[in-house]
Amino acid sequence: MEQKKVLVGMSGGVDSAAAALLLREAGYQPVGCTLRLYDNGEIGEPLEGTCCSLEAVEDARAACWKLGMDHYVFNFSGAFRRQVMDDFVESYRSGRTPNPCVQCNRYIKFDALLRRASELDIPYIATGHYARVDYDGALDRWRLLRAKDRRKDQTYFLYPLTQAQLSRLLLPVGAYDKPAVRRVAASAGFGNAGKPDSQDICFVPDGDYAGFLVRYGGVEMLPGDFVDTSGRTLGRHRGLPRYTTGQRRGLGVSADRPLYVLRKDGASNTVVLGDEEALYSRTVWTEEFNWVSLPPQAGPQAVTAKTRYSQTEASGTLYPEPDGGVRMEFDEPQRAVTPGQSLVCYQGDLVAGGGVIRRAE
Repeated sequence: MEQKKVLVGMSGGVDSAAAALLLREAGYQPVGCTLRLYDNGEIGEPLEGTCCSLEAVEDARAACWKLGMDHYVFNFSGAFRRQVMDDFVESYRSGRTPNPCVQCNRYIKFDALLRRASELDIPYIATGHYARVDYDGALDRWRLLRAKDRRKDQTYFLYPLTQAQLSRLLLPVGAYDKPAVRRVAASAGFGNAGKPDSQDICFVPDGDYAGFLVRYGGVEMLPGDFVDTSGRTLGRHRGLPRYTTGQRRGLGVSADRPLYVLRKDGASNTVVLGDEEALYSRTVWTEEFNWVSLPPQAGPQAVTAKTRYSQTEASGTLYPEPDGGVRMEFDEPQRAVTPGQSLVCYQGDLVAGGGVIRRAE
């Protein structure tokens, strides 16, 4: 029987290398590819260990060589610049705190990569993401499920996936925990078996978000006032993009108690500071909501949800709204809900859907 080809996104890390090996053992014919996502001359060479670095390309190529696989490097820099980097700049410019990994998955790793696979007549794509996909015959829906290893689960970043994308997506490491994945890689002699996970945004080489916004995006860091909730001036800030909801450190404001960033007001160029208690919100409104595993719902849904990747989800009810967004009513108030981040909702292991946070109260 002819082996089915699968185009494997190889980031240079251990997870995608193990994914390629697991697919080959399962009877597929994996073809490796690594994505060059921007011209280093624009903003500097990315940090070693991130998915855009030259080191990543070499590590991916070495893993493919070990497995006797073809390996390609695809230049997606134009799409990445438009859909991820420019969106990152515009989100900060509008007072939001964006999540570029969600955008990259939405437009590059699962959209542009699938189109490239189609051009090559390859029916499937795969990545090393910690998540699972299955098919529910009763609903006639493909479902996105949390990974076996909850500590490594990456479904928070995958909620924009469509049914068409899920139908062609293989996620082999989602059935394993991280130590088992490292053992799989070590058994194959991969040089990256012990490579640490990347923690940085690849296109911010020095970790200086504000510097990137100025250098690449031409964002003007206009000083303005820190104010309290009554409008009283507390000090001067160094530009709205330097601050995010919930921030306490680095404010440079003297007070008789700890103060936190509650919100940013672009119209008045002010940052509102207040007590930690004022950071908590029970109601969250979203836009661009995607019912990834469930059919679009007309009525309330009991879910658990989180507003940041690092959070443990909390229970509440999801209410669809006429404009296509949803409103989430948490049973207990949530801390530092931030516009631009994502609300992702679960029913057990099932990812019900998610959207971009518009506001919270």
